[in-house]
Amino acid sequence: MKQLIQNFKTGELYVDEVPMPSISEGMVLVENQYSLISSGTERSTVKVAKASLMGKARQRPDLVAQVLANMKKEGLTATIDKVRTKLDTLKAMGYSTAGTVLTSLDRNGVFQAGDRVACGGQGYASHAEIVSVPQNLVAKIPDNVTFEEAAFTTLGAIALQGVRQAEPKLGEKVCVIGLGLLGQLTGQLLKSNGCDVLGIDLSERLINLAAEISVHKAYHRNDSNLAAACNNFTNGRGFDSIIITAAAPTNDPIILSTEICRKKGRIVVVGAVKMDVPREPDFYRKELELRISCSYGPGRYDVEYEEGGIDYPFAYVRWTEQRNMEAFLDMVSKGLINTKSLVTHTFVVDRAEEAYEIVVGKRPEPHIGILLKYTEDKEKFLTTKRIFSQPVKQINVGFIGAGSFAQSYLIPNVKAFGASLDTVVTSKGITSKNVAQKFGFNFCSADIKDILGKQEINTVFVATPHSSHAGQVVESLKANKNVFVEKPLAVTQEELEEIIQVKLAHNLPLMVGFNRRFAPVCESVKKEFKNVGEPLVVNIRVNAGFIPKDHWTQIQAVGAGRIIGEMCHFIDLMQFFTDEEPVKVFAECIRSTNEKLKLDDNISIIIKFNNGSIGNLTYVANGDKSLAKEYIEVFGAGKAAVINDFQDGSVHSGNKRRKLKSSGKGHQQEVLAFLHSLTQGKETPISFRSICLTTMTTFKVIDSLKTGLPQQIRIDV
Repeated sequence: MKQLIQNFKTGELYVDEVPMPSISEGMVLVENQYSLISSGTERSTVKVAKASLMGKARQRPDLVAQVLANMKKEGLTATIDKVRTKLDTLKAMGYSTAGTVLTSLDRNGVFQAGDRVACGGQGYASHAEIVSVPQNLVAKIPDNVTFEEAAFTTLGAIALQGVRQAEPKLGEKVCVIGLGLLGQLTGQLLKSNGCDVLGIDLSERLINLAAEISVHKAYHRNDSNLAAACNNFTNGRGFDSIIITAAAPTNDPIILSTEICRKKGRIVVVGAVKMDVPREPDFYRKELELRISCSYGPGRYDVEYEEGGIDYPFAYVRWTEQRNMEAFLDMVSKGLINTKSLVTHTFVVDRAEEAYEIVVGKRPEPHIGILLKYTEDKEKFLTTKRIFSQPVKQINVGFIGAGSFAQSYLIPNVKAFGASLDTVVTSKGITSKNVAQKFGFNFCSADIKDILGKQEINTVFVATPHSSHAGQVVESLKANKNVFVEKPLAVTQEELEEIIQVKLAHNLPLMVGFNRRFAPVCESVKKEFKNVGEPLVVNIRVNAGFIPKDHWTQIQAVGAGRIIGEMCHFIDLMQFFTDEEPVKVFAECIRSTNEKLKLDDNISIIIKFNNGSIGNLTYVANGDKSLAKEYIEVFGAGKAAVINDFQDGSVHSGNKRRKLKSSGKGHQQEVLAFLHSLTQGKETPISFRSICLTTMTTFKVIDSLKTGLPQQIRIDV
């Protein structure tokens, strides 16, 4: 299918062929008819991408801080590789579309094939022939509303949320500062609400358009009579509320708002303006209220709402993102909103680059609403695209999932080994196309069947969100593929039991990405305690850092939490050092009334091994980042070893200290060891029983927290 793409590294914009997206539970697959270019937002996006590396850094200082923090943790080389991976990406443009449902897996059965719908959401409702959109970001289009009108829905929802924040009453005087697309829609919404509306802008063209269709009066910001006009419009009392829809590098819209607002009035910021609010003279003396409007409305940036499809109760959250979209469409249907007069250009998607030349000013033309149109094309429904034609080798690999981790640690090492990179599958065609081009895969797709059904592929790497691992492992084994899956292997005991049954039935290699045991410093420590003939004590302290509850790793249905998703690493490492199996586990976590804390992110775990060895894991999220993340100690037979965040290590024996060299956390060694085992026909580097015991132990940790009792660890493999 055709999709508008931006290379974030170079800033280049172009239309390219990518695989159509996949559909999963809670999603709606839509064939676009029209999409709307949001000139203000997308102009800013293009500007950032086209900037030099230094320019990008100036505009995103928050990301620079992340890079510096990563350098301290992982070193300069690893950080540079990560930055290159992030920069060398293809970005989907657009977030407001309208089209026809092809198929739907929404959990409520609301959408059916053939329904006319409007879609929203950055990364979902893109400028593409086909989009896969979460159910809560889709709204049905009334019969008398055209696709062209419905393409404005997401922008309409943003404007509507700004109006709701202003809480306008019938007959109130409201000012809209900024008469671009959002400002025009905001003015029309306020007029429909029975308000008297005055608009302000720097463009005579937009002022004239607003005066004609969107507001009652409109003035230039630099009009010498602006203050008098505002005074007369409000009968000398000032505006009841002001909605700022402008984008400005200064705080001038804020200053102006404080000057023309009435005492105890309200200022709502929708556009991107400098938030420098002077206390004197007006803000303090008038006791003004300042509010920020968050995009489409309640639900925005809530993963469970937007991606999980969990709606807020109607009685308690009357207006959500989706309900704002529906309300806007209803107002268009009733003739209360006029979007047709806002359309200045319509381009077929093949000419989208021309549209953006207008948006960024390369081709100066008066514009406001620019639509992209999608035409019939049977080729759009192809799920697979050929990129290269590399020969099939002894190990022919398919990747299911290819996020930043896979691109940084898995794919480069598979390629360096000399395996053939055959097919990469991700949920979004643009991502699979990007990865395929970057690393030299033969094919890209958004359909897992394009890997499972291809006989030439004998090895599958699974690097998707945690909750999907078990199902994809089972399907891959049943398709007679060797499997490497990133941790965790499974997120429930039932999933683990199914994997065991399928693995025993097919007897194919299965490896889980427990990389730390492959770190050279861990290998050195293991040798020091080999054949000591007595139990060991292993202490591991992980200063993991805080992750909010709404992060995907913390959501049970997606990431399953950190006990299952992260602590498995250290349980495996204990097995590696002791060379023994865990038989019993006991765990305690903190207790607190602080709702921001996920209590079991701060936990102490004791594991007993069958030879009497003991492992202690202290995993905390409430520490400080200046402390090293991982600290490991191993004791036994009169010896001790220390690993300090995989930066360095030491062995203490005979009253002497010997330093150990460290070079990473074992990602490269892990992948190479797995691939070598396949070429040599040997067992995988970690036994299947060990992998299953590690996974089962994480489940028993959770059981121990629930019961307050130690849990026995048993597994039938």
